[in-house]
Amino acid sequence: MPASDTIVALSTPAGESAIAVIRLSGCACPELGQSILGRQSGLKARHAYFGIYLDIKGKRIDDCVVTLYEAGKSFTGEAMLEIAPHGNPLIVQKIMEDLMARGCRPAEPGEFTRTAFMNGKMDLSQAEAVSDLIRARSDKSIEVAQRQLHGSVGRKMSELTDRLLSVMAHLEAYIDFPEEDLPDENQSGPAMDLRKLINEINELIETQHYSALLHEGIKTLIVGEPNVGKSSLINALTGSDRSIVSDIPGTTRDYVSAFLMIGPWRIEILDTAGLHEAVDVIEQLGINHTIEQAETADFFLLMLDSSGDSPTLPAELLARTTAENTIVVENKIDLTGSVSHDAFMPDFKHARVSLLEREGISELRQQWQASIEAGLKQPNADGVVVNARHAAALGDARDALELAADKLKNLELSELVAADLRDAVEFIGRVVGKVDNERMLDSLFKQFCIGK
Repeated sequence: MPASDTIVALSTPAGESAIAVIRLSGCACPELGQSILGRQSGLKARHAYFGIYLDIKGKRIDDCVVTLYEAGKSFTGEAMLEIAPHGNPLIVQKIMEDLMARGCRPAEPGEFTRTAFMNGKMDLSQAEAVSDLIRARSDKSIEVAQRQLHGSVGRKMSELTDRLLSVMAHLEAYIDFPEEDLPDENQSGPAMDLRKLINEINELIETQHYSALLHEGIKTLIVGEPNVGKSSLINALTGSDRSIVSDIPGTTRDYVSAFLMIGPWRIEILDTAGLHEAVDVIEQLGINHTIEQAETADFFLLMLDSSGDSPTLPAELLARTTAENTIVVENKIDLTGSVSHDAFMPDFKHARVSLLEREGISELRQQWQASIEAGLKQPNADGVVVNARHAAALGDARDALELAADKLKNLELSELVAADLRDAVEFIGRVVGKVDNERMLDSLFKQFCIGK
């Protein structure tokens, strides 16, 4: 934003609350803080002042607490002001209108965080973590966002860059000083270092899937024949009547989704249409939707009636199920004719439950969590998880390193290898924002909420 701008936004959710927080950033903040409290002297930085908010005409609006943060030591790097009045929407509106009358302008989505990034208070991966932390819906996603906010991604990119620069320095010594008394050019060392870097970058790229699961939820399908208890299971797991339960086959004709927590994991669970030979077109469409949803599912709860025969399921569905991503749920164990179906898909985990009697549900949840954690590729010891943008930049860096490695193997000129390595350094830099791309920044920060 222009140096003369002072931006303002409500940073707490709209609606009634005990306290609201209005944030300002810009050079006018010290003067504004003094004026709205009617003080003769200026405000000391990082001191909370209780007083009466006086509008531009000297009229009282509300009691409030005002805190000034000095330039260079604030979140944005500029002078900042926080005003905390009562959380009445009308009071907030009056204060916002008054601040506009004093020359402030409304902040754009993400403008506070973007200003912090532009002023060097955080790198781009940390800026993204601010938005991730606000939107986090599980313990695991909060944990990852907090690590990223505290610089885990930036530190990893710095480490990769330092190692890459070391390889470049080794190669460029022969370019800059070809006639000096240097050791014979030994390319096995740089080649080995490049291969280690490529493998490590590939591991980082793979964590993108983990990041997506944390933010979107682990998509789990409840599948099986009609009347085995699929709708009853989603109701039992969510604690609400999310799906209609009926003895009439084909009651669920399309998928019904809900969210729940299994341990620290956020789950998107879908109750799907029963898989059998449909009796009408609408029912067949529901079955087709089930097969389509299976293509993008991360986990399956395959239900059967333990008092009946083992089911016959579509080959398209069975192709997506594995012993790692599926639990066979044997329902209706309370019935007299109930028997174990261990011989059905014997390599898969089985859980025996009675949804009518509410038996075995806790054990199913425990088994489900264990299966998720055993089958999910989690980050290595440093805990770095990358998002789609990071993965794209790292993919470009890896490709550049692959080109450099091939040239080393083919004994091509060191100058050509060094050019590819410089490209890789640039691509890694894009992860933390070392790139002048205004359009990319506009797109990224527009996804933020106003006031952040």
